[in-house]
Amino acid sequence: MPSIAGSRSSPVAGPTSEIENTTPQKRRLRSDSARIRNTPISSTPLPVQTSPLKRKSPRRCNNDSPNNPLKVIEKSFTKTSKSPVKKRLSDSFLDKPAWDPSDMEQLSAVKEALHVSTAPTAIVCREDEQNRILQFCKKCVELEKAGSLYVCGCPGTGKSLSMEKVKEFLVNWAKEAGVQPPDILSINCTSLTYASEIFSKIVGRSQPRKKAKGSTLPLQDLRNLYSQKQHLPGTRMVLIIADELDYLITKDRAVLHDLFMLTTMPFSKCIVIGIANAIDLADRFLPKLQSLNCKPMVITFRAYSKDQIITILKQRLMALPYTVFQPQALELCARKVAAASGDMRKALSICRSAIEILEVEIRDSISKLSSPSLESDDHQRSAAYDILPKPVNNIVRVDHVAIALSKAYRSPVVDTIQSLPQHQQIILCSAVKFFRGGKKDTTVGELNKSYMDVCKSTLIPPVGIVEFSSMCRVLGDQGILKLGQSREDKLRRVALNLDEAVVTFALQGVRFFRNCLQ
Repeated sequence: MPSIAGSRSSPVAGPTSEIENTTPQKRRLRSDSARIRNTPISSTPLPVQTSPLKRKSPRRCNNDSPNNPLKVIEKSFTKTSKSPVKKRLSDSFLDKPAWDPSDMEQLSAVKEALHVSTAPTAIVCREDEQNRILQFCKKCVELEKAGSLYVCGCPGTGKSLSMEKVKEFLVNWAKEAGVQPPDILSINCTSLTYASEIFSKIVGRSQPRKKAKGSTLPLQDLRNLYSQKQHLPGTRMVLIIADELDYLITKDRAVLHDLFMLTTMPFSKCIVIGIANAIDLADRFLPKLQSLNCKPMVITFRAYSKDQIITILKQRLMALPYTVFQPQALELCARKVAAASGDMRKALSICRSAIEILEVEIRDSISKLSSPSLESDDHQRSAAYDILPKPVNNIVRVDHVAIALSKAYRSPVVDTIQSLPQHQQIILCSAVKFFRGGKKDTTVGELNKSYMDVCKSTLIPPVGIVEFSSMCRVLGDQGILKLGQSREDKLRRVALNLDEAVVTFALQGVRFFRNCLQ
């Protein structure tokens, strides 16, 4: 027993004895007392045993402290392992070396990879929509049967890009299957001088050898062509892809109606695929087609989610042999864009803006380091870089993306919307929900009905029609709404004078408006 007491009172003097008097040391020695009793009793004290015990104890290990900077950094990188998408991003981030933003060749390659006009090798997150469009086209080509399809979705959801891939898949399938591929005519309706010009382009593709006659209209030529059986052997199907289809909406809607009616002709060989942003365009502008049981098939492209935006950004950056973005920075960009609009073009623009912010930051830091008066700051900066992992030095971080997001969405209009009275904000929410179906404008009376519905669903007393019209005029004076002229306030045309994503971004911080906009 005296030897045990001796081992408890270590002869090591100085700071060590003071450390041993702390509570964690006493608890550790009590837990090891049974092991010490089983050892042979020695008359000499064993001061060497105290040092290993201190090293074994998790309480005495500095690296295990939750406040250790290395642990904080490690946790920031390992937090992303909760979802498979984040885990893959983190792995690719750690495997590749960091890029050099000062290298103009690398900088140009990164910006080109994130440019909207750069078409990726494969369209990810839209495989189901592409397959449905491809199967529709295959069926029409195999049976030599006309058909119509309407592709709709919010801007930046991959509609036009998916159609380009579908055209490639269709041509390759026709060659492999030994089927005559269709003659593909792609038309961007914004390039047409007038709406009915689209029929001239179709005639030129369907009958390239036929000379145009001044006495007959192109639409009548097409009707005559598809009303009689084709006697020429090897007549090919014509696939008409009309992008930005809403530009064909005229006052009487005749052009849009006549275009889809071409597929109902008895010997028609055309496949019409219309692409637009309005989801209910077929229901609102083509009611006659529905009565004739020839309503086009509808395929909707939903807005991209956070995980889908991360996957697309990762796919674009995968070809680069170096790491450009911190995983948390990509997640922040994807989360904010998905919450606002789900527009992939907006996400790419924000990423390019964040790269430019990093470029300016590095250029400024180099100019500061060249100054001899900042030597102490240089030492502090190098010490900070020693603590952080080296790939973090020159990559796009969270703070860069946060600044890019604020530049993309923050504007005087956003501040104005956030400072509006509650009922004027409710009017904007009602307008966003009302125009989300594809309508571009409405009357003040119709907008008031939508406003009343929102107020009733949220148990907020609505204002009267006179005060409602007055608030619409105030919003019009601020440039948020666009108001037309009419003798009666109820009949005045009203439309949003800004993008609905700006309103969503301005009000998404308040749970009440976030629920209203869902």
